[in-house]
Amino acid sequence: MGAGLLYTGTDWDFPTLRRSYDAIEEIAEKELGLEVYPNRIEIITPEQMLDIYTSHGMPLTYRHWSYGKRFLQHEVSYRKGYTSLAYEVVINSNPCISYLMEGNTATMQALVIAHAAFGHNHFFRNNYLFRQWTEASSILDYLEFARSYVARCEDRFGAAAVERVLDAAHALSHHGVHRHAGTRQLNLQTEERRQRERREYDEKVYNDLWRTVPTTKPAPGTDPVAERRRRLGLPEENLLYFLEKTSPRLQSWEREIIRIVRLIAQYFYPQPQGKVMNEGCATWVHQRIMTRLHEKELIDDAAFLEVLHSTSNVITQPGFDHPAGGDFNPYALGYAMMSDIERICREPTAEDRRWFPDFAGNGDPMGTLRDAWANYRDESFIQQFLSPAVMRKFHMFRLHDDTREPYLLVDAIHDEDGYREIRRSLARVYDPGVNTADVQVVDVDLAGDRRLMLQHRTTPGRLLQAKDAENTLRYLASLWGYEVKLVEVDAMTEAVLATHSAGPLRA
Repeated sequence: MGAGLLYTGTDWDFPTLRRSYDAIEEIAEKELGLEVYPNRIEIITPEQMLDIYTSHGMPLTYRHWSYGKRFLQHEVSYRKGYTSLAYEVVINSNPCISYLMEGNTATMQALVIAHAAFGHNHFFRNNYLFRQWTEASSILDYLEFARSYVARCEDRFGAAAVERVLDAAHALSHHGVHRHAGTRQLNLQTEERRQRERREYDEKVYNDLWRTVPTTKPAPGTDPVAERRRRLGLPEENLLYFLEKTSPRLQSWEREIIRIVRLIAQYFYPQPQGKVMNEGCATWVHQRIMTRLHEKELIDDAAFLEVLHSTSNVITQPGFDHPAGGDFNPYALGYAMMSDIERICREPTAEDRRWFPDFAGNGDPMGTLRDAWANYRDESFIQQFLSPAVMRKFHMFRLHDDTREPYLLVDAIHDEDGYREIRRSLARVYDPGVNTADVQVVDVDLAGDRRLMLQHRTTPGRLLQAKDAENTLRYLASLWGYEVKLVEVDAMTEAVLATHSAGPLRA
């Protein structure tokens, strides 16, 4: 080994990983000012990596057939050479767990430590979405509680009964999160205490569900529909929460399983909203750290060429006609924007000074980046920081597609107004409020036919697929126990655009 080098060649051992980790940590903390959770690095086999894929990156979870199906899909694709496995998987937990593939070279192990254990880790710990919606110190304990609880339910009530509830809850999980307010932090002891109380006071809990049924007639002049909606807290966008609290047919163990699915879905809620930023942050961090290792002569030229080759592959942006699709690669867009912010802070052009007067030429790229990583999500980050230089680099323009016309119109190009229109349109692509169907529970008469009424507020041309909507409603009806009706309404005119309904599947 050369004097001062952390390693030479491709082979590695655990002392090599320790030396690399220590050198990376020094740069990350002292030079970049990153703040991270304590790290736990685990080396795993390809089979174990496939296992982690099936559980959405979590180290443990409850049993469900969908995980086995996902495992087989990934395994067949991997064995046939259609796809490769990730170099690493990182978990938003405290300590932060980073899984590294045992087949990685020494350079790739160092790169993914920088990428995952410091880049992603810093983003998880500091970004406001993850600070508001997740509690990293509780997730592993809660997953263990969830797995053991579901297993006990299978032993007591049968695997088929548990599977029926899980199937329905999974189908509704995208509509099982609170989107506009903070969620209570997960706590293992609290969840175990709640589970015991539900078992011991099952009858009391069941009776309490009917507190919303009026025992007296409304006062004269009171709107009975408005009054019962007020009592039930409607409208309610979190369908799983409403079912857990209000369904007249569910047993206490079914409510707890719905709660488990709901809380885990809530935990994953920030992930898609920060994909560009998270991957861009981690890629920028690993590239900066590995560059500094090379500048400090801790890795040799061969290792640095491997870093450049790997990073170039990751940040490649496929063309619009590529078979993989025309979406932006989050690594490519995120890394380009992070690098552009650094350039603007150090060497701004006149254009940069007009567009970004608050930080252009401030000479503090790390402070600017850390502030962005902490306080934005993809939609707002793109709206605030996407520059004309990056738009030109990616050859961005905007097409207007009017279904009444036989052609497409290019209505935003590379001029001052066009740049702003392109940036506004691209930001909307990452806005969860635009891309998530606004479906809410709007009414139910618990003292009458108990039909659950839902409303989807949308615009003409953006209706739900009828077959998918009705299949999902069947799952909802199976948990509710009575008929469910969904009305799609034009958000501007209140006109009814479509109606779907389903009855319960359960006996």
